[in-house]
Amino acid sequence: MKLHFTKMTGAGNDFVMVDNRDLSLSSLLTKQTIAHLCDRRFGIGGDGLIAVEPPSAGGEVRMRYYNSDGGEAEMCGNGARCFTAFVHRLIPSHPADLCFETLAGMIHGRVHADGSITIQLTDPKGMRLNALPPSATLPVPVHFVNTGVPHAVAFLDRVEDIDIMKLGAHLRYHEAFAPAGTNANFACVLAPQHLKLRTYERGVEGETLACGTGMTATALLHAELTGASSPIQLDVAGGCTLSVGFEKAPDGTYSHITLTGPAVVVFEGTISL
Repeated sequence: MKLHFTKMTGAGNDFVMVDNRDLSLSSLLTKQTIAHLCDRRFGIGGDGLIAVEPPSAGGEVRMRYYNSDGGEAEMCGNGARCFTAFVHRLIPSHPADLCFETLAGMIHGRVHADGSITIQLTDPKGMRLNALPPSATLPVPVHFVNTGVPHAVAFLDRVEDIDIMKLGAHLRYHEAFAPAGTNANFACVLAPQHLKLRTYERGVEGETLACGTGMTATALLHAELTGASSPIQLDVAGGCTLSVGFEKAPDGTYSHITLTGPAVVVFEGTISL
């Protein structure tokens, strides 16, 4: 069978996008097939695969997100921006605003005139400062929050020369975050509202050039630790700078979480399955 796809990138976090609104691809998108499609040597290549499907619990469409190992995840921030742009491209007459379903809840996306995309994410949950104390492996405390998917965050003096595969795997598989595991983020503060970030992603099992939910988690934890106000800018490994916005209530809870950044079509094609 021939599969038509669109390759997109959100700040260097890249995805294979497919239109499954008629559910004709559902039986084909097995874990093995998705892993093959995301393989950078024998497939299309990508950090994950995203399918547009009809909604099951509300919204206009449903976003199905699969990591490059073929396992389904709750959602992806950069993927959600690409998803918003992809749906707008599939249905040119669709308004700039889009409400769509994910396993993490309802997400709202907006296409701006300059081509950038803003998504409003679900409210964070499970924030834990000092979830892990400093250790011989990582001599700073590690904090945690779920921004749709779980994220551990460590703030360092520098991130350019860290061994992210070692440190990322250390947190990804740490017993404190079992059984689901966690994504691992390493950030340094450039200015009170400006951070630099590197992310090791669960399911990819390595560094990605950007992670939307990781940016969001890092920005919120930075705000909680330092009192920094919204918005917070984040420089990511892909060379882009994205913006996280939020509101903090008097009771300390965060809401109206937004992530703004690029979502670009790289190429389209057809592949034999």
